[in-house]
Amino acid sequence: MTTPDSPAIRAISERLPVASRIELSEDAAISNLDTFRAQIAATSRLGVVLKGNAYGHGLREMLELVHDRVDLLYVITPDDALTVRQWELSNSRVHRDTVVLGAIAAHEYVELAHAKVQVVIAGPVDREAVETILASKNRLQVHIHLDTGLGREGFTPQQLRSGEADFLLHHRDVFECIGVMTHFSNTEDVTEQSYAVEQLRVFHEGVGELRRRLIVGDVVERHTAASAGALVLPPSRLSAVRIGIGLYGLWPSSETRLSARVLGDTLPVLRPVLSWKVPSQIVKTLPAGSYVGYGCTYRCAVDTRIAVLPVGYFDGYPRLASGKAHVLVRGQRAPVLGRVMMNHLIVDVSNVTTGDGPIHA
Repeated sequence: MTTPDSPAIRAISERLPVASRIELSEDAAISNLDTFRAQIAATSRLGVVLKGNAYGHGLREMLELVHDRVDLLYVITPDDALTVRQWELSNSRVHRDTVVLGAIAAHEYVELAHAKVQVVIAGPVDREAVETILASKNRLQVHIHLDTGLGREGFTPQQLRSGEADFLLHHRDVFECIGVMTHFSNTEDVTEQSYAVEQLRVFHEGVGELRRRLIVGDVVERHTAASAGALVLPPSRLSAVRIGIGLYGLWPSSETRLSARVLGDTLPVLRPVLSWKVPSQIVKTLPAGSYVGYGCTYRCAVDTRIAVLPVGYFDGYPRLASGKAHVLVRGQRAPVLGRVMMNHLIVDVSNVTTGDGPIHA
């Protein structure tokens, strides 16, 4: 029986070339952070969202790029938060304020409290969790999530008025309320922000209700803006912002980009952090009339110089992009011809200035 660690398997893997690779640009990440720093007040803290394996960029890899340049790290799971703490320990970094946005099991609260990880409280916490934290003699720093109109996590205004968050006051020996947050429903897909403005009004009323009920004090961190809000809704830039998609150099939507262009003197610059690169497998010229790929879905109208790239839908390149997408070859757009195959793309490089040497996309 051959195991993955056997000499035979290692020898084979050492001979196999890597068809494609992912690269992360530190310069692009820093540029994007600078863009958002320029949008917010000097007194606001800049937080970045690293959920979903840092939007598919790699949690540890993005930590290396952003950890020392931001004030807050937002993750979705307790495991991610503990990964951050382990990474900090292994790399001799100071603890960065880290907030778990997602669901937490009763037994996980104690470990998070011990690791000095902050958590979001989006509803009543069951008695088992409270008693577990209390027995551990730890105190947990929490951010209260208000549902101001998304209809997802968080205390609604009615729940606040009916006292469903009062357990936080009654258990101050367990919970230290240091922040209040909400999540916008519709800042990205519109150029008119009336719904978001109404959510902000509900949010500020909710903070006032929490203060009246003595759950939070006058000095509490308030954060509402994600990437779109930080770019196009100045009143949402409160004491902290949570930058997700914008960190990675992507606009939340075309509407967000349009709104930013209208609002500012200059359009903020966002640079993609991730590049997917691959060398061509074959470059050749097909005569006019030749078909390209399975199904004969594309036919060359003229002599066409093509490059065959050894990636396909097995590697994650979407088959729905067949005949619709482009790749960059030496910075120049090259259309995808015909169907995306399991392990291959075919692109038109007829108009690409290739110069000498192999083609890389």
